This record gives sequence, C-alpha cells and structure tokens, in this order.
Amino acid sequence: MSGHEPRETVGFIGLGVMGRPMALNLVKRGFPLVVHSRSQGPVDALVAAGAERAVSPAEVARRATRIITMLPDSPDVEKVLEGPDGVFSAIERGTILIDTSSIAPAVARRLAEAARAFGAVMLDAPVSGGEIGAIDASLSIMAGGDQEAFAAVKPILDAMGNPERVVRIGDSGAGQICKVCNQMVIGGTLAAVGEAFALARKAGVDAGRVRQALLGGFAASRVLEVHGERMLQSNYKPGFRGRLYAKDMRIASETLTEFETPAPVSTVVHQLVTALVASGRGDDDYAALATVLFDLAGLSV
Repeated sequence: MSGHEPRETVGFIGLGVMGRPMALNLVKRGFPLVVHSRSQGPVDALVAAGAERAVSPAEVARRATRIITMLPDSPDVEKVLEGPDGVFSAIERGTILIDTSSIAPAVARRLAEAARAFGAVMLDAPVSGGEIGAIDASLSIMAGGDQEAFAAVKPILDAMGNPERVVRIGDSGAGQICKVCNQMVIGGTLAAVGEAFALARKAGVDAGRVRQALLGGFAASRVLEVHGERMLQSNYKPGFRGRLYAKDMRIASETLTEFETPAPVSTVVHQLVTALVASGRGDDDYAALATVLFDLAGLSV
C-alpha cells in the first residue's frame, strides 16, 4: 500500500494495557481509527492522538468493516460481539473481525461460525510480546481463520506487530491453540528460571552471574533475559498481569482436556500461578510466579 492510497477505517474495541498502544500504532501508521472501550480515559487519549470515538461496539460496526478486539477473556469477547449494542447487531457483510484477545479456542471457533452467519469473517489473532511489544509494534501475531481474509488485513496486523512474526497458523481456532502453546512454553521456562535462581540464592551463589552465564548457552531464552532480570531486581511492575496469565493457564488446562493431551509440567505451572493470585499478587507481572518458588524455598521475595 503506497503512502498516497487512502487507508481503510479500522475499528478498535478494548483499550487496556495492550489495546491502547496497539491502537496508537495504527494511528501512527495512518489508519483512520474508530475506538471504543469501557474506560473513557484511554478513549480520550486515542481521540487526542487522532482517532474518533464510538459510544458502543455497534457504532464501531456501523463505521468500520475491519474491527479489532483486545479484551480480557472469552465472556468479554462474547459480550462485545453478541450482547446488546454488540458488533453483530450492526455488522456489515464483508466485515473482517480480528480478535487479538487470548480466549478459549472452542469459543473462537464458535464465534467464527456466528460471524459467518452475518456474512462476515472472524480471525482469531492472539498476540505475544507483552506491553513492551505492543508499544514497540514488535508483537508476534498468530492467526487462525480464512487465508484470504488474513491476506486482506495483513497490513493492519503488520502495523501492530513484527511483519516477520505475523503468521497464519491455520483454520479458525488455530491462532488460539498456538497462543496456548506459547503460554505453556513460557510458563515452564518461568518456573525453571525461578527454581534455578532459588537454588543459586540458597547455595550463596550470585544469581545475576548465573543468569549471565546461562544466557551464553543453550539455556538462553527471552524469558531468562527479560523475566530473569525482573526476578533479580524484584521488579514486578505489570507488563502482563499474573491474573491474566492465570486465565490463560485455565484456558490451557481446558484445551488440554478437550484434546486429551497430558501436560504435567503445565499443570504444575497452573497451580503456581493460582498460588500467586491467591497470595494477593494477581496484579503483579506474571514473572512474579518466581516469588511463589522463592517463598517455598524459604527465601525473601
């Protein structure tokens, strides 16, 4: 798309920790944007940046045929699409919905079927990269759904993510399956890094130097690099809140059961993050999962 061609209007619903910077990047890339969110503060900020305000999801649907949702959980997406004044109440034929929320794959498949009945197409396109990735437009975006629809909205997705990591995984629900896999791998790694640091600390060894050494070998990972540093500094300012990660691991548990896939490591991670939320730290970053392990080891957190 050249700089002289008019860009299509994009609707964006859900301007939380992730949604707000994602929407802002669309404005920066020149997409006309219509926004709606439960809280008016982020809407005001986007309007100040050049977006237009909508008073309901239905109004977004009347004004845009490319609509992005970024919401906390499956029931939130269902309400925004199917509820009173929801997107489906006013959707135009040919609309492409892009749900970037992390929701249950089974719900994503059902909503895609519901969209089809209105002559629309829905892609499940959850993201990975946290608040930093959302701000920097460097997110990984894993999409499920129609190939032609994905190709049509790829420029929109590229404006929010790293174009090399904007990938169509497969049919409806495949994006959410990929996100479940993503959260399982991150969780297992988070727990292992937390355990390793607990051992180093109990043995009187500098955990920072352990991390530095591990980053030079096969144990290196983004989790060790980014979240390992958080653990060392006890800096759990949320980029992605623990309670939302607990929700993702609940979805993982349900999906593993649906497909009869045993996952003992992920089951333990689910229990650890449940303990984190139960301890009153659900609004800390999910890297705080390490504090549960430190506490079990009798270490200060």
